[in-house]
Amino acid sequence: MSEKLDKLVRMANQIGDFYAATPEPQASAGAATHLRAFWTPKMIRELVALAGDGRAALNPTAARAVEALRRAERP
Repeated sequence: MSEKLDKLVRMANQIGDFYAATPEPQASAGAATHLRAFWTPKMIRELVALAGDGRAALNPTAARAVEALRRAERP
């Protein structure tokens, strides 16, 4: 994985860590909202693709948030 993609995963995990103390489903919803608000669509697409390929080592909260983003981008 490239340094750029590693950084995306690291940042997503930091966001997931922040929200992890919040009960589900608010934790993953909060993380997904944060990603939508502060990340570019390209960054989100890259992270979703990494997670879909199984190449992203996301923590549980970040993984659920990314899954929610993946579902939201499908028509």
